[in-house]
Amino acid sequence: MSSRPKKSPPPVSEEALTLIASWFRTLAEPSRLKILRALEEGEKNITELVSATQLTQANVSRHVQSLADAGMVGRRREGLTSICYIADPTITELCDTVCSNLMKRLSHQVKRLGGA
Repeated sequence: MSSRPKKSPPPVSEEALTLIASWFRTLAEPSRLKILRALEEGEKNITELVSATQLTQANVSRHVQSLADAGMVGRRREGLTSICYIADPTITELCDTVCSNLMKRLSHQVKRLGGA
């Protein structure tokens, strides 16, 4: 086994850290995560997102705007309809990684507590 020290990550400016924190705050809202998960299935208009998430139209529109401002979701017009899609595919990878990690942690906790 190699005992080489890990490389230090490059320094990050305070401004960059502020932007990164803001990006993660966007993901800290469960309704936005619902919208992202719904969009993983493919493009949807606002009405379809309302149906998929059980949120109100006003909430979906507001959260889609926040996700779009963060560059996570894109929108395009088809006539009078706004079609939403995942603009940054790394969001899906990030969500999958976090969900997988949480499932592993929960499974270990259940085993430790004597469950299945």
